[in-house]
Amino acid sequence: MKDILANLNKAFENRVRLGIMSVLMVNDWVDFNTLKELLETTDGNLASHLKALEDKELIKMKKQFVGRKPKTSYQASEQGKALFKQHLDALENLINNQ
Repeated sequence: MKDILANLNKAFENRVRLGIMSVLMVNDWVDFNTLKELLETTDGNLASHLKALEDKELIKMKKQFVGRKPKTSYQASEQGKALFKQHLDALENLINNQ
């Protein structure tokens, strides 16, 4: 059992982070407001989880202006995609070995 748990990644244990990565795995770039709506979370909560994933280089961020309004978008990094897939595989193994 310990071997199965070894591949779970602490970076993805939180519901919001799991949701962020799930959305970014199937979309190229997703803006902050879309993530906030999809995950039904607050600005501050989402921002703190995005920062944590960005600090671990699991996601990339880009800022741009659309008209005169700033728009921040996020994308899963290659490393983030690989580690998230490994995490999902570990969850699947955990479920299948119950």
